[in-house]
Amino acid sequence: MIRLEQAEKQYKNFHLDCSIEVQEGMVTGLIGPNGAGKSTTFRLLTGLARPDAGRITIFGKEISRITAEDRRKIGVVWSDAGFSGYLMGKDLIAVLKNIYPAFDESWFGKKCEEFHLPMDKKLKDFSTGMKAKLKVLSAIANEDARLLILDEPTAGMDVMVREQILDLLREFMMPGDRSILISSHISSDLEGFCDDVYLMNHGKIVLHEDVDILLEQYGILKVTPEQYDTLDKEYLLRVKKEDYGYACLTGQKDFYQENWPQVIVEKGTIDQVMTMMVEGK
Repeated sequence: MIRLEQAEKQYKNFHLDCSIEVQEGMVTGLIGPNGAGKSTTFRLLTGLARPDAGRITIFGKEISRITAEDRRKIGVVWSDAGFSGYLMGKDLIAVLKNIYPAFDESWFGKKCEEFHLPMDKKLKDFSTGMKAKLKVLSAIANEDARLLILDEPTAGMDVMVREQILDLLREFMMPGDRSILISSHISSDLEGFCDDVYLMNHGKIVLHEDVDILLEQYGILKVTPEQYDTLDKEYLLRVKKEDYGYACLTGQKDFYQENWPQVIVEKGTIDQVMTMMVEGK
């Protein structure tokens, strides 16, 4: 569905060089600290920036050969961009019908009512959460969509609304031939939704893992200096100095639990793995 192969982009103080694949029928997460390169990657995928080197394909086509018909199969949500604030909700329907020939007006109207989005109010008067809901609904209401590229789609939403949006995205994925690339700072959203996740830092992919494997097999060892000296370090991915000794990230949690039962081993979350991969050595 999406493939970036050693895609590069050079700015004055930043260099992106990454390879990412989003397979058909999969939900892939892209995470990383601010400035890691996530937005640059999304700009390359949406044609807002051109790569300096490497190869980008979508639907099996070089991105330079993507047609208008192909683009209608792609829904995009940007965290820092949206529709004109002077449009009313009811005006937006006409805009979306013009953008998407297969726009489902009935479904869109029903969901706007369900999420309490007023059609007679200017978008600039919507709350942050209301604007976020509207952007996601606009992308999903396109019945031609096979690929969603979502930049922080649940930002500004409370827990209940985030779960409603994620349910909509799960419904979008049900046909089996669709895909989603999503970035989010809310790790619990990714843990319960994504099939795999890429971790980006300083413009490079530093980890790619299936979410199930990450949650089941990754862990944080908390050891004293004396315990650290005795550890088999073959399966340690990152080590970080702490007041008590060392925190160690491993992708083989069971190995250390079986062979060093005296060592504290905590189950890893996406947040913990990201922190260790970025801050550890």
